[in-house]
Amino acid sequence: MFTKIADFVKEWEAELKLTEKVMAVLTDESLPREVIPGRRTLGDIAWHLAVSPHYMSGFGLVFDGPEGGERVPESAAFIAREYGKVSRALLDAVSKQWNDESLLESTEVMGQPYIIGETLRFTIMHQAHHRGQMTVLMRQAGLKIPEVYGQTYDSWVEAGMEPLK
Repeated sequence: MFTKIADFVKEWEAELKLTEKVMAVLTDESLPREVIPGRRTLGDIAWHLAVSPHYMSGFGLVFDGPEGGERVPESAAFIAREYGKVSRALLDAVSKQWNDESLLESTEVMGQPYIIGETLRFTIMHQAHHRGQMTVLMRQAGLKIPEVYGQTYDSWVEAGMEPLK
């Protein structure tokens, strides 16, 4: 749970950059890659990351959501651009519209009480969860996985090191 706006800002900025690294590797051709037949695609998950920060408007924040509607765009560059735009808009809204005391407040959404600081933690963890799903699908689609929380198999090899198996 976050109790300080500054702590959220610092962590969201770092996580945003990691997600942008992942988004930057996507190609239009990789977007249809499915988890399994009939389930979410890589494009679905990427677009979900672009649209999901806007659910925070249900907690009283006012900021623009992504352009493009609910249908998954066919352009990886467009998804990446919208992700960055919405994520920075969320950051700006949190910084300007809430204060440290706001993070301790509880609000009701869909009949359930939520503490604001907990929703911010969930937002970060939600992003990390889906970013992890994306990297698996990206590997299956033949894309080079960027380093997120550490070296990847490819970056170990490129560094001349024996990668962990």
